[in-house]
Amino acid sequence: MAGFGDPHLETVDGAGLTLGIVGARWHSDLVDHMVDRAQAAAKACGVESVTTVRVAGSVELPVVAQALAKKCDAVVTLGVVIRGETAHFDYVCDAVTAGLTRVALDEQTPVAHGVLTVESLGQARDRAGLEDSIEDKGWQSTVAVLDAVLAIREVNKD
Repeated sequence: MAGFGDPHLETVDGAGLTLGIVGARWHSDLVDHMVDRAQAAAKACGVESVTTVRVAGSVELPVVAQALAKKCDAVVTLGVVIRGETAHFDYVCDAVTAGLTRVALDEQTPVAHGVLTVESLGQARDRAGLEDSIEDKGWQSTVAVLDAVLAIREVNKD
């Protein structure tokens, strides 16, 4: 989310839903907080079962998200990728985005892309849900993915 146009989803009714959260260990000071915020959002939405898993980096998120998508109603993926001086940033961001999209479509399970892809550590801090952050990607991604589950269930009603 760019900060503008925010749908202002505070919570949704997640009673009876199961959620998987997978976070990268790179930039753990930020991702740890994002995971905490995702867990808090799940609790605020009444989600009954949350499974949290950690992986080395953002490239590993899609495969673990796929394993969680087979067992959970929705999955939140969280990480931080900061542009450096090489093309590595582009390859990681492309692979993660394509992988998470593929998992969601192949498993027919909503997967939230809560991976911060930013130019600087300051931009990541602004989006990590810290006390002085302008965005809270852990919370927002969780509520959005739970909302998607509810939307799919509405579409699939007889």
